[in-house]
Amino acid sequence: MNTSLLVIGAGAAGMMAAGTAGEAGIDTILLERNEKPGRKLMITGKGRCNVSNNCNSVQQLVSNVPGNGRFLFSAFSKFMPSDIVEFFEIRGVTLKVERGNRIFPCSDKAADIVDCLRAYAENNSTIIHGRAKELIIKNGEIRGIITHDGVVINASKVIVATGGVSYPQTGSTGDGYILAKQAGHTVIEPVPSLVPLEIHEGFCSELMGLSLRNISVKVIDTKKDNKEIYSDFGEMLFTHFGVSGPVILSASAHIRDMERNRYKISVDLKPALSEEQLDARILRDFSENTNKNFINALDALLPKKLVPVVVKLSNIPMSLKVNQITREQRARLVYLLKNFTVTVTGFRPIEEAIITSGGVSIKEINPSTMESKLVKGLYFAGEVIDVDAYTGGFNLQIAFSTGHLAAQSVIEGE
Repeated sequence: MNTSLLVIGAGAAGMMAAGTAGEAGIDTILLERNEKPGRKLMITGKGRCNVSNNCNSVQQLVSNVPGNGRFLFSAFSKFMPSDIVEFFEIRGVTLKVERGNRIFPCSDKAADIVDCLRAYAENNSTIIHGRAKELIIKNGEIRGIITHDGVVINASKVIVATGGVSYPQTGSTGDGYILAKQAGHTVIEPVPSLVPLEIHEGFCSELMGLSLRNISVKVIDTKKDNKEIYSDFGEMLFTHFGVSGPVILSASAHIRDMERNRYKISVDLKPALSEEQLDARILRDFSENTNKNFINALDALLPKKLVPVVVKLSNIPMSLKVNQITREQRARLVYLLKNFTVTVTGFRPIEEAIITSGGVSIKEINPSTMESKLVKGLYFAGEVIDVDAYTGGFNLQIAFSTGHLAAQSVIEGE
């Protein structure tokens, strides 16, 4: 089997690359190990697919990529969020901008994004089912690949867009790292990013399933004099192992050197109220429940599931009548509600991460073309590269931009 360009992996980066190259007249094959392309895309953004972020400058995009953002300057410059919006809308998929400048399809259906990309790839390339096993390299130049079924695909250009190792059930099992190593590339050890966090405190299991909305969080690094490394406002979720939810996933991307018990997460359960306002609110609730026990006087203030945990942590006897609670005890309660703190013991397994941090070293990839500096004609795109971003559509922007740049580089090289 012969082709000019072989793209390995039909995710966001791969479908964009195959469609872009094929549209320009390059004979292109897109190799995908799953029966259907875009499997991981179908579950992104809780099934809604946050395709990008409405940034209007390259600097703003780069600032949201803590993992080697400067490497992406050229890729972002040549394919911006505005280009992604135009790409989908001229193909019939209208998009909208939500909180945090997140861009979603108006239909709120990831399937619309996947169907559009799949049609783009199918109309401009040949999609075949198979799994790459080995690169064919001769005299420092790519010559093609051999699949696990023994099929040889000859190609003068190869783009590896196989993703990382997060969500392996979608096909992301690290194949690209194996191929990169065959070509002599350094692979930075993959670690999870945008991932739930395991927590030391046992009360998290008691709170399992509880979702807290409109709270604020701070991540504290105890190894650096309790320096605040991240803050956010939004929603979080308690689980049997610890915490998850949007603000927690975002927080995890800022924890670059995980050590057990090094990081603490402080939750402000009532961010709209100052300590004085919260104290006044508590006094009002107490005055309306003056003869009730403490544990029965917090239902208007907190979710029912949270009440016994807060009571226990406050060290105020649960059976104490609220009219007997001292100012000092009340101040302790206010502080607890504004600083509900848990201790991070680790990330959840990488299989549960939204993205992978780590991958093919950027030092060995030309940022202007996405071509390998070690093997002529070999390119990389998407999550397989050692770049990772915060939540908000930035990781898909990376996939689209690097896939597009790799394809353009192939086109210009013809």
